[in-house]
Amino acid sequence: MTAARGILEAVGLPEEEVAAWRAAAHEPTGAFEPDAAAAVGYLSAGEALLRRLPERPRRSEREQAAAEAVAAELGVERERFLGIHVERVYAALTDDFATSLRDEQLVYAAAERFSGLTPSRADVAAELDRKLADKDGVEIAQGDFLGHVLDSPCAGAHLIDAMLQPTAEALDRLDEFQATGVADLGAVRLAREGRTGVLELRNPRHLNAEDDTTLAASECAVDLILLDPEIELGVLRGGPVEHRRYSRVFGAGLNLTRLYQGQIPFLFFVTRDLGYVHKIFRGLSGGIEKLWVAAVETYAIGGACQLLHVVDHVVAGRGARLYLPARKEGIIPGASPLRLPRSVGDRLARQAILSGLEFEAGTARGDLLCDEVVEEDAIEDALAARVETLTSSGLVSAAANRRALRIGQEPLDVFRTYMAAFAAEQARCHTSPALVRNLEEHWRAHERTV
Repeated sequence: MTAARGILEAVGLPEEEVAAWRAAAHEPTGAFEPDAAAAVGYLSAGEALLRRLPERPRRSEREQAAAEAVAAELGVERERFLGIHVERVYAALTDDFATSLRDEQLVYAAAERFSGLTPSRADVAAELDRKLADKDGVEIAQGDFLGHVLDSPCAGAHLIDAMLQPTAEALDRLDEFQATGVADLGAVRLAREGRTGVLELRNPRHLNAEDDTTLAASECAVDLILLDPEIELGVLRGGPVEHRRYSRVFGAGLNLTRLYQGQIPFLFFVTRDLGYVHKIFRGLSGGIEKLWVAAVETYAIGGACQLLHVVDHVVAGRGARLYLPARKEGIIPGASPLRLPRSVGDRLARQAILSGLEFEAGTARGDLLCDEVVEEDAIEDALAARVETLTSSGLVSAAANRRALRIGQEPLDVFRTYMAAFAAEQARCHTSPALVRNLEEHWRAHERTV
């Protein structure tokens, strides 16, 4: 509490409320119910003080210092409480592990059951109305909470299993898709072609970049491919784009314009990697698993490059650029720090993630990320031939061999502990001044419109 002393009174916060907040500070007893009640009281009182301050763009330097001091104290309290009681909190939110909640459901259930532990929907909605530079960082509490949950072997495994279950939208659409073989999901088009399900990302204005408008559709399409018994293999593609030089792009990574404008929530990053990306890699909860092929034209940047780590075969057009612009962005590139070294080795992975090393299909270094490199006009034929080869021995044998490879490469607990660190660290990267500066310096994001 010493960090906040004197600062709060100096910016005109009511002395009675400041005194009441300080008086609510407590030492944990180790007993869940009294510790939870005390933590909620302290966190709620601190959040009330923060709401009395002007919004960040209108704060004076002293008011901003006061806000940071209170936020820091609240962060310490959350860490202390969750460090002792995270499994009891998780059990309370999931009916003693009987109910499966996705990450978004979980963080908002926590906000309702344990006020102040995570931000409310209203708090996050208000953040999404602000540009990245003007955010208060309330979503950091979501990252810390999910980090603690995932760090727990019991709670973390339960959450991962919840995220591997089919989404409600996919279950609602399954009968229609099985009957028609087509699903138009807006940002994604899915079509059954013979024994394959072709998922085509369509965000043409932004070169098939991913953002909050594409995420649910991508996961729904992956679920439908995995659920449809007529499909043996999934194909990932980028749709046609609006560009004078390129006709089709696999993916341009994260939509940095929406990120800079503050419209991409922090949960996007966690949901993406616990959701559809992990489903491609590990299959659905219950053991439904299939092979995946990526057909890469022009670019596989950022998140699109991350997808190459989880598919079984990559067909790339010669000269396609494959890279992770993590250094120029200032965020963690999904699970690439965990997975990229398996393809290119530790030194090249460090150079790619820390120093921006690029890979080009058709070069010795680039081919470490590709299985076949062909001229761009030959991709369709190469894709058809590869699909035939991968499905000719039967789905059961292929999936079994795929599963055997994965078990040795990335046990579930390895992924779980990685994602625990990712959730907490990415939450801080998401609203850091360095990210805003990088977007302006390297991408001129302040000059672009959504």
